[in-house]
Amino acid sequence: MAIYRLLSLIALVFVAGGALPRNVRAQAPVADVVTQAFFDGIINQAAADCAGKNFYTRQAFLDAVNSYSDFGRFGTADDSKREIAAFFAHVTHETGHFCYIEEINKATYCDPSYTNYPCNPNKQYYGRGPLQLTYNYNYGAAGNSIGFDGLNSPESVASDPVLAFKTALWFWITNVRPVISQGFGATIRAINGDVECDGKQPALVQARINYYTDYCTQLSVDPGTNLSC
Repeated sequence: MAIYRLLSLIALVFVAGGALPRNVRAQAPVADVVTQAFFDGIINQAAADCAGKNFYTRQAFLDAVNSYSDFGRFGTADDSKREIAAFFAHVTHETGHFCYIEEINKATYCDPSYTNYPCNPNKQYYGRGPLQLTYNYNYGAAGNSIGFDGLNSPESVASDPVLAFKTALWFWITNVRPVISQGFGATIRAINGDVECDGKQPALVQARINYYTDYCTQLSVDPGTNLSC
């Protein structure tokens, strides 16, 4: 009798769609969403002589995603697509359609107040990778999390495409994912709010929004609300 009741309860759960939430079951693997055509649609807009053309690849991105299984698995299936669209919108904006591996206007970007991540005086912590990782505290924390010497070898982010994508995903999961449910505008604020939001650089904000809405269209998902910051 106990077994019969248990089986009956299991049957009811599956009928009700409660074995796993329907929205979770409906999520597609990131590789199915970020197709080669989607990736090429971004990088093919970069000039042929761009350094990133021979650096960034879809496979390097997918290899990096293997270390961040939560990426693109946020909420409902549509939420997941929106997260992927948002990530690539910012990547597109930061790298010029995967053109740039390193920041154009290089600087040291050392904040000595972060004593737990002391700057190497012979290194510079300017933007590198898909989300242009910047500052000693980000290189140090990313290095500790991923497993590379971010403070003493920041240039490795610009020489290893999988590592480059890992730093972008680390920054995303650490700093952007917590606010993504608030809308795309919140992700702009999390990435570069001090420089762009609150009317400081409306054209840059709009550029990010344009990329995001374009990618949402390509992924057949509504972009949601609160797009600006």
